[in-house]
Amino acid sequence: MTTVRQRRVEKGTEASEDQPSEERNVKPDGKILSGHTGGKLWNFLSITVGGIIAISLGLLTSVYVATLHENDLWFSNIKEVEREISFRTECGLYYSYYKQLIEAASIQQGLHGLVYDNKTESVRTINILERMNVYQEVFLSILYRILPIQQYLEPVYFYIYTLFGLQAVYVIALYVTSWLLSGTWLSGMLAACWYITNRIDTTRVEFTIPLRENWALPFFAVQIAAITYLLRTRLQPVQERLTLMAVFIATFLFSLTWQFNQFMMLIQALALFILDCFDMLPTAKVTWLYIIQISGLLLVCVLQFFNSMILGSLLISFNTSVLIARTIQKNLKKGGLLNRLGKLILHVLLVLCCTLLINKFIKKILNLESDEHIFKFLKAKFGFGATRDFDANLYLCEEAFGLLPLNTFSRLSDTLLFYVYIFVLFLMTVAAIIVAFWNLSGSNQVQFMEEMEECTITLKPDAAYNLIHTVLFGCLALSTMRMKYLWTSHMCVFASFGLCSTEVWKLLLKCIHLYTSQRTHMIKYSIPIITLLYISYKFWPGIMDELSELREFYDPDTVELMNWIKSNTPNTAVFAGSMQLLAGVKLCTGRTLTNHPHYEDKNLRERTKQIYQIYAKRSPEDVYRILRSFGTDYVILEDSICYERRHSRGCRLRDLLDIANGHVQ
Repeated sequence: MTTVRQRRVEKGTEASEDQPSEERNVKPDGKILSGHTGGKLWNFLSITVGGIIAISLGLLTSVYVATLHENDLWFSNIKEVEREISFRTECGLYYSYYKQLIEAASIQQGLHGLVYDNKTESVRTINILERMNVYQEVFLSILYRILPIQQYLEPVYFYIYTLFGLQAVYVIALYVTSWLLSGTWLSGMLAACWYITNRIDTTRVEFTIPLRENWALPFFAVQIAAITYLLRTRLQPVQERLTLMAVFIATFLFSLTWQFNQFMMLIQALALFILDCFDMLPTAKVTWLYIIQISGLLLVCVLQFFNSMILGSLLISFNTSVLIARTIQKNLKKGGLLNRLGKLILHVLLVLCCTLLINKFIKKILNLESDEHIFKFLKAKFGFGATRDFDANLYLCEEAFGLLPLNTFSRLSDTLLFYVYIFVLFLMTVAAIIVAFWNLSGSNQVQFMEEMEECTITLKPDAAYNLIHTVLFGCLALSTMRMKYLWTSHMCVFASFGLCSTEVWKLLLKCIHLYTSQRTHMIKYSIPIITLLYISYKFWPGIMDELSELREFYDPDTVELMNWIKSNTPNTAVFAGSMQLLAGVKLCTGRTLTNHPHYEDKNLRERTKQIYQIYAKRSPEDVYRILRSFGTDYVILEDSICYERRHSRGCRLRDLLDIANGHVQ
């Protein structure tokens, strides 16, 4: 549905809004005169070809990652228990609910089992739909049950093919965003090719299929494409309303499928706030985007049985504060440079103070502590004091939450992506600074361009948004490696847009006094084509070798463990152990757990810390008392934790426990 809407949006974009003004035939009232039949036919063919290429590249990406998954595990040939074990850590936990719903006697009974779940956390009944973002599993399980496909397709294949299919949506959304920004589908083609050739750094869907981000990021990409279109000028009222609806649907689906939605959208809201402060976006559209973010998140909150973590999110507090501050400061965008700067500083302080006060007030009323571990981690990560907190140190010691490794840039440079990205980012940042300065000065853009001898450009709102978006998410990726997939995919869009953008090349050529319209168009098309040829020549053989490499899943110890549990323990048995392994125990055997990897709950974090005392310097009596308090019948001890070598001294699990317990100073 979303891809169809995006292709409908594209119609006529190259002809109507992205061609230079001197090449357009425009009436005084702004309407474009009807061109000759040949021009209309060319535009239609261009859009048709671009759309076909977008769909083809999306489907090819989907088939590509599906083939890699099959070749890596020999998924079609291994046993069911081995397939389930391949869903490691939290992936196995999420898939277990899909399996539970498929195996339930009825849809109603399956939903009841999720709302009143007593198997995920022993001696507790929890609401899975409230605690976790598993509505996608609910939807897929219902769809599988009602569609006549059971005899043709196993449940696990229906699940993984849906995720791989979403990769097609993801690539098409990236393609469309780049096309909208540059005005040519060649840019979208380059973005999609960069996404595929940089697969190691743009996605990990082929080996972490059920991970929440693999559900959410395609919808996030669709949302960015819709916002990019919304921020274009001269939209008709009907187009604007349809685009706002597309933004809302994409925002809602993104929020529904990932527990970290509020933090990603907070960064997005900061981007809108920065651009609005410098008068680089239409205020009315920014207001609508703030409201869409709040309403989408609140709708998810309702579906998640009024999840308190959502109500206490910084996003809701921030967006509410911005709207309040705007009401108070009515003349924010009037006056000279110094006057505007003073108002701007006051506005920023007012928004920050209101955000903190509202958030503190909500958390006080709701007694909310579910997300405190995130702020403890951030405080320790950025050097605001050492901590003995177990949860914060557990995150700090994980490579995924560390800084982005330098070899990432080396890989991105091999495809020329990083070099092009830095080139475009530099030019666009310079343009943005100049435009922001003159906006604050209240200067007329036409006069400004004349004074600068036409060596600069007016930054379009859609390009300005994507610029700040890539900068902010780049900062997030640099600080936290796990979040790099939000940045690297958009990096493909931004770099390809710049390489195929008339405005970027026009700016550069004018500043070195080499500008002609013909030269700009020649560079705009020739350099991307050369880049595509280079990428094809260098990486096509490697992709073919990768697709021909056959491996097989092999984990006999875990398979033996799961088979032993199913054969030798009662269905009501309660198991304790590491979060990662217990997720597999639940999926493969259906036994009750003491703890699990979904860490966004204070009681669960405390429970996990207590269970992990089996690896700490505690007496057997203390450990036994703790385990029995959670109804534990069996404990799984892992050599990989007892003799841990993956982490250095001080970051091993037993070291973290000793620090938290005060046994080590």
